[in-house]
Amino acid sequence: MSWTEVIIEIARDNAEALSDALMEAGALSVSVEDADEGTDQEKPLFGEPGMEPAQAAWEHSRVVALTDVDADQGAIVAQAASSIGLLTPPAFTTRFVADEDWVRLTQSQFAPIHIGKNIWVVPSWHEAPDPAGLILELDPGLAFGTGSHPTTRLCMEWLEAHPAPAKSVLDYGCGSGILAMVAKKLGAGDVAGVDIDPQAIESARDNAARNNCEIDYYLPDNFAVSAKPQHASGKFDIVVANILSSPLKLMAPMLSSRVAPGGALILSGVLARQAEEVAAAYAPFIKLGVWAEQDGWVALHGVAGSDSIPPARSASEQ
Repeated sequence: MSWTEVIIEIARDNAEALSDALMEAGALSVSVEDADEGTDQEKPLFGEPGMEPAQAAWEHSRVVALTDVDADQGAIVAQAASSIGLLTPPAFTTRFVADEDWVRLTQSQFAPIHIGKNIWVVPSWHEAPDPAGLILELDPGLAFGTGSHPTTRLCMEWLEAHPAPAKSVLDYGCGSGILAMVAKKLGAGDVAGVDIDPQAIESARDNAARNNCEIDYYLPDNFAVSAKPQHASGKFDIVVANILSSPLKLMAPMLSSRVAPGGALILSGVLARQAEEVAAAYAPFIKLGVWAEQDGWVALHGVAGSDSIPPARSASEQ
């Protein structure tokens, strides 16, 4: 089967409304892009959770609608324009989209990822490059955390550099569950993960089962009343949280209280320029320092009950 894309360049004020109207008029899917992408006028449009950008489109937007190849694209655009009050339908161009094996094409974009010294994140359709390594079978999905982002890699590398056989580990903001699984495969004992997203919890549980890792995953409310006393109110030898700076600062008292005396706290999702302010939020509880930096992101770490900041990553750990 083949399709036809309809490409419309339009001002930001009408981009979102036109997208919805195109769907109502018969488009199969619609996306909005920066029409200035790849030029000096390209502008980023992003924000942290709770700080989303006020505008949902770019000043100069490109609306791309996918339609059946035999659909009347002109009629679809005219109907959509009329429904949002445009007196004249906007100009548009079309682009033929050939049929492909989309599953195979998508899979080809994801190869095994080598992290640290011995960790491999391997999609299910690939063979592990090093069967003797620490292998995580993990397919790209809806939950954050496949090892491709620097913050995830930094946390995984910290866990590899600080193995904790039989110790307890809490992965707060677990996403796909990848950090909890690394800890478990490195020999940790009791491991738990927490996330606010039910979809992430479902994904993490599926991933843990696939990787033969016994890990308990919770939504925050369920974690607080866990059937396991050590989870509901106890402390962990290692607490790792790969989130973002704003929520990390807000959670400083709670996350710090979960670290056992002499235990380690590892934080990432923090830009290098945010490191000092995040460390300051935790200073009344645990002294944190930068362990390592990668592509402008850092991992912070500290030890509960210690008056000193542990050293940064050494050359032997890189």
